[in-house]
Amino acid sequence: MDTLRGPGGCPWDREQTPETLKAMLIEESYEVLEALDWSSPAALCDELGDLLLQIVFHSRIAKERGEFDIDDVCRTIHQKMVRRHPHVFGQARFESSEELLREWERIKAGEKKDRGQCEERMSLLETLPDRLPALYATYQMSAKAARVGFDWPSLEAVGDKVMEEFQELANAVRKGNETDIREEIGDFLFAAINVARFLQVDPETSLNRANRKFSDRYRALEEHFSRQGRALAEVGPEEMERQWQSQKQVLGADGKASSSVSRK
Repeated sequence: MDTLRGPGGCPWDREQTPETLKAMLIEESYEVLEALDWSSPAALCDELGDLLLQIVFHSRIAKERGEFDIDDVCRTIHQKMVRRHPHVFGQARFESSEELLREWERIKAGEKKDRGQCEERMSLLETLPDRLPALYATYQMSAKAARVGFDWPSLEAVGDKVMEEFQELANAVRKGNETDIREEIGDFLFAAINVARFLQVDPETSLNRANRKFSDRYRALEEHFSRQGRALAEVGPEEMERQWQSQKQVLGADGKASSSVSRK
């Protein structure tokens, strides 16, 4: 990166700024997530390299500005990990993972105070970035609150909350109030995501898998009627539902056709 940004280096790399690199940082992060979904070590290795390049890129630009360099980045995260693991690098002992996580949050709050942030504004949720996608924001907010004991006592209690929110949504729909409907949909989704969080399941990954499964089954539905010379718009709902249910029998749990089933 020093060579690429230096005299005689790459014109494109030399033109980049933290602002122009934002979109690429987001893209590379999502490509890492995609590689994780594929469960492909080779793809994950490749995509982690691309993400690492973004870190090096930003560090090089900061070095040019006299702010910090890649050594400072590595030193900072090293010190942070040692500081936040007193039970590993120090003499602290914890009786449970819940107690450990509470101490983790206490240490983070102390770090914020040391950086000069106003104590009266310090909230457990302030560490969440504003640009975090809503799905992950819900998951992380709930997880942080749970670390200090603000949580449902059981999966059944979370399920009851989901049903409660759905009933409130249904009531809003019956009344026809669009503002209330939008608000209740948000409450319903918030509760549903907490089911995933309570079970320690990544909701984004689960939803992506559900999307792929729906896409595969829907394409199979289109192909079935296309072979008959019919578009889906020409098929009645009952016939469409029968074929959909039939496809679920021949497609696997992931929506893919088994090796014995042809979709040509």
